[in-house]
Amino acid sequence: MPIPTQFIQIDEEGYGLSREVRIQDPLVGQEILQNLKLHEGGTLLSTIGDTPVIVEAFDEPYVALQVQVKDGAWEISLPYGVHFAFSLESLSLDEWDRFHGYTANKIPFVMSRKAQASFFNMLDGFGDDFIEFQGKTYEIPEYWPSNQDVEKERYWSQIYETEPNPGWNLGEAAEALKDMLPRLKISRSRILVLGCGEGHDAAFFAQAGHVVTAVDISPQAIERAKKNYGHLENLHFVEADLFKLPREFDQAFDVVFEHTCYCAINPAKRQDLVKVWNRVLVSGGHLMGVFFAFEKRQGPPYGGTEWELRQRLKSSYHPIFWGRWQKSVPRRQGKELFIYCKKT
Repeated sequence: MPIPTQFIQIDEEGYGLSREVRIQDPLVGQEILQNLKLHEGGTLLSTIGDTPVIVEAFDEPYVALQVQVKDGAWEISLPYGVHFAFSLESLSLDEWDRFHGYTANKIPFVMSRKAQASFFNMLDGFGDDFIEFQGKTYEIPEYWPSNQDVEKERYWSQIYETEPNPGWNLGEAAEALKDMLPRLKISRSRILVLGCGEGHDAAFFAQAGHVVTAVDISPQAIERAKKNYGHLENLHFVEADLFKLPREFDQAFDVVFEHTCYCAINPAKRQDLVKVWNRVLVSGGHLMGVFFAFEKRQGPPYGGTEWELRQRLKSSYHPIFWGRWQKSVPRRQGKELFIYCKKT
């Protein structure tokens, strides 16, 4: 099935957006929500007026405005008068204490604060990791399952040893970077690329005249990167764990570039990664990144949402550019977010 070329957004309250204007027509909104489906790779698809569209959700694609039990079955109410059943077994809890789940048609949802308050009122009891209803206890797991294996150098080196072209490797710089860097017109800067892999993004910065340091935990990745770009005098490769960078990295960079690193680490350490960005950037420095924005709880790569990123960045960064990228390679179309933020 070919990927559509038109886009529709769903805002953080669960309403459809067309050209940044909230869709008011309930029939159009119902069509978008009722026809939502997950394409292979996590791309969200639907229709509007029977025209296929890619759907870009700011948070989960379904945002429950209310929760109720109807005829013995749990149900969420969505915008535009849409309702879907769900099971208590599908629920999980994120680090902001928000309930997530899956509807009967396997689309992920998150409860609004109002919905969550009413949900608690219907329960017999609850704790930090369980709920009770009609005499039955349901364990509520964390949204992100911890994966400490991805914190180890060996995990990544084995992939490089066995796969000539790992799935994250585009063989060239990210499409968003190639498009945006010339437009941003950044003066000559000290740039840090974490999780650099074969070095394509780092080399793109270096070839544009910047002084670049590229870091990866895997010696095999660094070996490949040096083979590709070791001739560039303004590009320096470092084999290191990004959570254990040397002290000389402190406030040593004007720009940190993120691409397929945030999605690859143990999700439990994402806030720690934000602290790394804060640590290495000079005052007034910039975070530039291509992030995945789609639902995928098992990884790597792990998915994410714009809502989550905003929560992580809002206390330390001011957004200059924040937008979904709609000109990506086919397998990533509808799933990328480009941001450029200033450290406050």
